[in-house]
Amino acid sequence: MTPTRQGSFHLFRLAGINVYLHWSWFLVAVYQISSRPDSYSTPVWKVFEYLSLFLIVLMHEFGHALACRQVGGTANQIVLWPLGGVAYVDAPQRPGATLWSIAAGPLVNVALVPVLWGLIYLGNAGGWLARMPDLDVFLHTLEFINKWLLIFNLMPVYPLDGGQILRSLLWFPLGRGRSLLVATVVGFLGGLALVGLAVWRQSIWFGVLAAFLLMNCWAGFKHARALQKVARLPRHAGFSCPACHAAPPEGAYWRCGRCGTAFDLFAGGGVCPHCGVSHPLATCVDCGARHDFAAWKTPGL
Repeated sequence: MTPTRQGSFHLFRLAGINVYLHWSWFLVAVYQISSRPDSYSTPVWKVFEYLSLFLIVLMHEFGHALACRQVGGTANQIVLWPLGGVAYVDAPQRPGATLWSIAAGPLVNVALVPVLWGLIYLGNAGGWLARMPDLDVFLHTLEFINKWLLIFNLMPVYPLDGGQILRSLLWFPLGRGRSLLVATVVGFLGGLALVGLAVWRQSIWFGVLAAFLLMNCWAGFKHARALQKVARLPRHAGFSCPACHAAPPEGAYWRCGRCGTAFDLFAGGGVCPHCGVSHPLATCVDCGARHDFAAWKTPGL
């Protein structure tokens, strides 16, 4: 599944976003740096190369987080781990908002392409890369890494960015649940293909990545089935979620904060039928947003 803060320590806080690093990152860093072919005159450049890789990953994740905030979502945590990074974003449950939150990450890599090309061009034109072969190898390696990360992330395999972009685009015609279902099915096919590649290349890392993709696809598939079940429920007329505009379902899908009784919040006007406590806030079963009970009422009804 996706990494959590468990086993991670706090690096820094920037723009209200806390960045954490998992302890296993150091073990993998030592292995990767020590096993990297000697393309440089000194191992120090291999350390710079690995750190630069994760700087690119961090910029990518900040792209997700800042875009999510731009559309009114919540994003305050990034976790870096050996396979990359995860920005914990909670975008408004609208296809356009989700699409922008996801697409902003790869767009950071797109923006880095001309920057790295420009540095290489200037270095060749000025002759200083010829005089500093280590820097020449370093810049070309970074350009390759950034391009590879961009291409890999854009593959339409859930939960990679490409798979989530596919899901967001399908959300417009298919709806929230069906779009996720289709994206996870495509993700399963991509994950199985990666398993085959791992066996063919005898690569542990491809195998770990395939397992990560398949586990997240399975979680997404179950969530999609639950969303479809919720979408088929009968709904209350006269109410709609201020965030996703879905009408609340009929049934005991809310629980009283005082007595713990499950009840239909909208059937009783926000009052628990067991203990009589009023609930001024209502959580949307569809998107998870919480709003004042009065804000749910549809004008004119």
